[in-house]
Amino acid sequence: MGPVTSTGGRGGSAPSERATATSEPDLTVPGTDSIRVLVADDHVLFRRGLEMVLQQEGDIDVVGEASDGAEAIQRAEQLLPDVILMDVRMPRTTGIEACLAIKERVPSSRIVMLTISDEESDLFEAVRAGANGYLLKDVPGEEIAAGIRAVHHGQSLISPSMASKLLAEFALISRRDADTPNPHAPKLTDREVEVLRLVAHGKANREIGTELFISENTVKNHVRNILEKLQLHTRMEAAMYAVRQNIIDPHQR
Repeated sequence: MGPVTSTGGRGGSAPSERATATSEPDLTVPGTDSIRVLVADDHVLFRRGLEMVLQQEGDIDVVGEASDGAEAIQRAEQLLPDVILMDVRMPRTTGIEACLAIKERVPSSRIVMLTISDEESDLFEAVRAGANGYLLKDVPGEEIAAGIRAVHHGQSLISPSMASKLLAEFALISRRDADTPNPHAPKLTDREVEVLRLVAHGKANREIGTELFISENTVKNHVRNILEKLQLHTRMEAAMYAVRQNIIDPHQR
């Protein structure tokens, strides 16, 4: 499958690093329902190649495809997929615009943005639109399958280097806009701040647990509590909020 496994990227860039979620354990549970996936990309050969790869996964079922953002919105409403793989740049309606619309109309669907670019502006807009993950198209097909499982089970999907770019971009925008921290912002515990700081730098639940000497389930509980307190939907949204409110320093590890 050329487009997925190639390492060319834009401008001959080096192969992208593995996304954080691939360090998580295999989340496949035999006997459970398959993860229903919608593939949205304007390149038919990429769609076909991606479908061929995903068809080899016993727990993933490609239920439909779309060739542009407008069709992706329509198909999402019709099919109610669990996960949508969405190209960032498509005709008629972009992937970012489609992501925003689908989050309103089919909030149960989780969206992974696919792109040949790791440009900060694309990444920032994807997270602001509510995307649950962001993958470069040059990652191996099995990593895309692992990413589908990860977001389906509530994780965010973003590599550490891309997380750092995102936080740097957001910190710059926050300074430019001179946002004033909200004195009535929900109070996080010291442990929740520690967890959020590691989430912001692209760490997976297992890695966070190892670093803080707590179980992976405890990390999941902390992340759930953080999202509930901040009334947000994704881990990276929480990280962006924390930077804006000066809860965490994007440059602190």
